[in-house]
Amino acid sequence: MNLLLRILVTAVLVTVISHFLPGVAVDSFLTSVIVAVVLGLLNVFIKPIIVLFTLPVTIVTLGLFLLVINSLMILLCSEIVGGFHVKTFWAALLFSVILSLTQSIIYKLGGEEK
Repeated sequence: MNLLLRILVTAVLVTVISHFLPGVAVDSFLTSVIVAVVLGLLNVFIKPIIVLFTLPVTIVTLGLFLLVINSLMILLCSEIVGGFHVKTFWAALLFSVILSLTQSIIYKLGGEEK
């Protein structure tokens, strides 16, 4: 149940953010749900491998390179999911930051720990 709730929260956030952020578009709420699932899978299976390979750069940049990795995950998701469009790297970066911050706030207010 917890996983389903997280997917739905992320889907709602993806929909809301896409309405306000130029350069990001989602065709429907169902597409947002698919985006939430694909992002979750990418973050579980692909992101740790990329983080491991880029560890020296991440250390030198004091962790800021993780923002680049998150943006790349968003861009990869937009390539995988039809109906989810991210135009530029900068749109993906801003989308990633806003999504992460809003998820953190919602989960903190809900009393749920990551």
